[in-house]
Amino acid sequence: MNKEKRIYSGASPSEVEADLYELVNFQEQGLPMEILTRLIQERLVPHLVRYDRPEFQSLYNFMPEKGALLGAAVALRHNQGVTNWQVSPGGVMLEELCTRAMCGLFGLPANSDATFMYCGTYANQQAVYLALHRHAEQMGFDLSSRGIRGFPHPDRLRVVVSEEAHFSLRHAVRMLGLGEECMIRIPVDEDYGMDVTEIPRQLKKGGQARDIFCVVSTAGTTSTGTIEPIQALAELCKREEAWLHVDGAYGLAFSLLPELSRRFTGLESADSLTWDPHKQFGVPIPSSLLFVRRAADLKRMAIYGEYFNRKDDPEPNPGLKSPPSTRPLSALPLVTTVRYQGLAKLRERLRAPLTAIRKLSEQLEAEADIEVCHTPQTGILCLRMKPPHVPATELDSLQRFIYDHIKQEGRRSISMTRLADRTVLRLVALSPSVTFEALKETISDIRALAGRFSSRPV
Repeated sequence: MNKEKRIYSGASPSEVEADLYELVNFQEQGLPMEILTRLIQERLVPHLVRYDRPEFQSLYNFMPEKGALLGAAVALRHNQGVTNWQVSPGGVMLEELCTRAMCGLFGLPANSDATFMYCGTYANQQAVYLALHRHAEQMGFDLSSRGIRGFPHPDRLRVVVSEEAHFSLRHAVRMLGLGEECMIRIPVDEDYGMDVTEIPRQLKKGGQARDIFCVVSTAGTTSTGTIEPIQALAELCKREEAWLHVDGAYGLAFSLLPELSRRFTGLESADSLTWDPHKQFGVPIPSSLLFVRRAADLKRMAIYGEYFNRKDDPEPNPGLKSPPSTRPLSALPLVTTVRYQGLAKLRERLRAPLTAIRKLSEQLEAEADIEVCHTPQTGILCLRMKPPHVPATELDSLQRFIYDHIKQEGRRSISMTRLADRTVLRLVALSPSVTFEALKETISDIRALAGRFSSRPV
């Protein structure tokens, strides 16, 4: 196979390990720059995935956009930490201005605020902590001092999520010492988003008293990209006096498209929001934000020091809003990509892959050998190959066979997940380079592999 057509080498773990060993074979004497450069190009680069290729249709990774590269190069060259004013006045003020501008862009209230995070997982974790902290204040004590032992019945604390919620919510309750048993998992509807009609029944299950302090709505679920109902959950939170967190790591960007705005009704009522610009906006990893509707909520994160981040500092210190004590100038690539492209171009880039996925879904609905598993709301489509000559009992094995062989070939990348206890194939169109034509080529490859599966000897 022509190596130029691969999106990555397709090598096995042992082959990749053998290639990379020389890079970590540390010696007393250093290598000349030209030799080191050649080693990287020959041994490492072939095993890196080309996110810019139209055949990359599996996950949320994105190659940096030209404007973002400018900001990233400056940030790398100057290696600024932006925890506090004394280490980077320019970096700190740029982050402050960028977070304010992003709050405005997403239509959040005037007194909202945001902080940059390393990833959406950490943003979700902090959001659940903020929710629990506020709940403790409502009960008359300071969570940061007393911890969960301050609650009279910590075993009653509950977080409401859908069955399709991101696994980072499980991390959050584990790290807070609540355990996964505190999660009330709401079944999903036909679109694989939280079924709000199921909430009353699920809350009554077991009969024991429950103390709901946080409800999570996912704006762009991992498996199907579904935007869960924000407004209905906002009303639930009002009744329960609970915190509403919207995990929009993938989907929040689509609220900028007028044709999708109604799916985000109620967004302004959320107490916190997660967003990953390193997905659709093409900025370098890491670049995630946690928004809060009330800027004062982030004060619950503040830990003051004597050598910096002092309580009486008159200047802004972003490090008081979230845990990292050393953090990169992630705001700069985000600023430069938005300024370089402009909002109109960004909306075009957001819309293009959604249009491609929708067109593919509509065409596949008429195909007898393919089951389209949901109506795509964003840029994700799950499907299931079901050739007439493959028994229903072998369909899960067929999907895995297709996935494994595509991964081994290295010409394209798709993903695999479980929906309704069935194995399905998953196509993700994140970059505008993933066109309808590129998706159709993937379907052709999938069909060819399904044919090979059906011809295997029994």
